[in-house]
Amino acid sequence: MSSRAGLYTAGPSRARSPGRSGRADSERPLGDAAIEIFVDADACPVKDEIYAVASRYGLPVVLVANSRMAVPPETGVELVVVGKGADVADDWIAENIREDDLAITADIPLAARCLERGARVLGPNGREFTEDSIGGALATRALNSELREMGLRSGGPRPLQPKDRSRFLSKLDQLIQAGRRRLGD
Repeated sequence: MSSRAGLYTAGPSRARSPGRSGRADSERPLGDAAIEIFVDADACPVKDEIYAVASRYGLPVVLVANSRMAVPPETGVELVVVGKGADVADDWIAENIREDDLAITADIPLAARCLERGARVLGPNGREFTEDSIGGALATRALNSELREMGLRSGGPRPLQPKDRSRFLSKLDQLIQAGRRRLGD
């Protein structure tokens, strides 16, 4: 992936932008970033925080969205615009994320798929999804969905608070440092 901002429009059968096409999941060519940050971007409230931390570490960010959005110039952020559809962005992320990459998402099923690929996953509220926690998160999501269908529960997650942003920044920094140590960076 290049170190400049870019736009890539992914078609339904395309697997990855030109910077990564043709590479097996486990390949990390010399000079390629050891860790990439994938962002489920359409409703992500912490994009600015991600840009700041990624810039500090020199890590590329891949925003995956169903529509175009503003991307700060010269930040190493790539915008991938996928087709419209319920899980198109999730599918693209799950197919392209690699072991040791980092996903930022509030989508619990996507978090589970990324964990299966060996990636680390962080929610915008600073909650890390792990192999140990994902089963409970999926079960809670299913229960809440059933309660909403029965009319016993309404609404979604609470709005992001300043303490959530602080926790997110701290945890993002921790996950990047741990990933770099693991990869010997």
